[in-house]
Amino acid sequence: MGSVIFENVYKAYGQVKIIKGVSLTIEDGEFVTLVGPSGCGKSTLLRMVAGLEDISYGAIRINDRVVNDIPPKDRDIAMVFQNYALYPHMTVADNMGFAMRLRKDNPDVMEKAVREAADILDLSHLLDRYPKQLSGGQRQRVAMGRAIVRKPQVFLFDEPLSNLDAKLRVQMRAEIKQLHQRLRTTTIYVTHDQIEAMTLADRIVVLNRGVVEQAGKPRELFDTPANQFVANFIGSPSMNFLEGRLERTGAVATLVTASGLRLPLPDDPGVQDGAAIVYGVRPEHLRIDPASAIKARVMVVEDTGSETIVLAAIGKDSVTILLREHTAIASGDEIGLSPVPGSSHYFQGKTGLRIATTG
Repeated sequence: MGSVIFENVYKAYGQVKIIKGVSLTIEDGEFVTLVGPSGCGKSTLLRMVAGLEDISYGAIRINDRVVNDIPPKDRDIAMVFQNYALYPHMTVADNMGFAMRLRKDNPDVMEKAVREAADILDLSHLLDRYPKQLSGGQRQRVAMGRAIVRKPQVFLFDEPLSNLDAKLRVQMRAEIKQLHQRLRTTTIYVTHDQIEAMTLADRIVVLNRGVVEQAGKPRELFDTPANQFVANFIGSPSMNFLEGRLERTGAVATLVTASGLRLPLPDDPGVQDGAAIVYGVRPEHLRIDPASAIKARVMVVEDTGSETIVLAAIGKDSVTILLREHTAIASGDEIGLSPVPGSSHYFQGKTGLRIATTG
């Protein structure tokens, strides 16, 4: 087992900075996901831990040992890639034991380690097959088994489920979670899928343009996002945002949008009159309420079976409503909307930083 510490880490290609001063501690046995949009630097950060990318400035420590100049094979890490990277001419058993064979480990020890990993991953009946004879999920388990056999201090996963279909991704998520609960090996997992991040991680690190926007437990990022970027990235469907300026009439706070629409706010964000703010509410926290003063025109209704997603227009702005029950509303209907009490989020109009969350 091992901790991983990033100390003011930078990565640049010439004048282009990809990672911009990341400082982060991943505790021994912790499962941490790195998430963010394409190009945010999450895979680059992972590859620096693996030794596949040089560090331009700063230090990375694994168990207090600075690994900046240590070759990948000597870092005591194991990496699982998106494309499996299996040798097609080798059996499952040979693929899983390949690293041990390179180290010239005792054949009996290698065989025992391979069989133990195969038992964990339900691969025992496939050890004599070749990769071309396996399904996508089985190939990914073989790649995971190859990592387990090495018994590393740190597991590194680089978007390992991207090539799988939706149903298999759900299954493999559960298997990876169970694997971590069993082995308790420190794990860094890169994904662009925030659902994967929410369901797998002890902590999530949200990256944007090479900078850590927020790091915390999944529920913390969902309930109290540090800024509008995190609020938009965490949660599916994404949080709704309405931009405008704050006006007060007596004790009533109102959001006035650029189009002149006046929306009474459920709470007072506590900023001065005229301040530019962004009001946020998650789709699952909007309720259809005929008595509400907030009126919307239904544009699209999507029935997924277990839930209904409604796209509606409030003036010139659009919002998404997520309903857990079936509904009779249809495109063109006018509906009233009200947020669940305590579910509102407020952000500064200029910086996007969080200024208040009720509840």
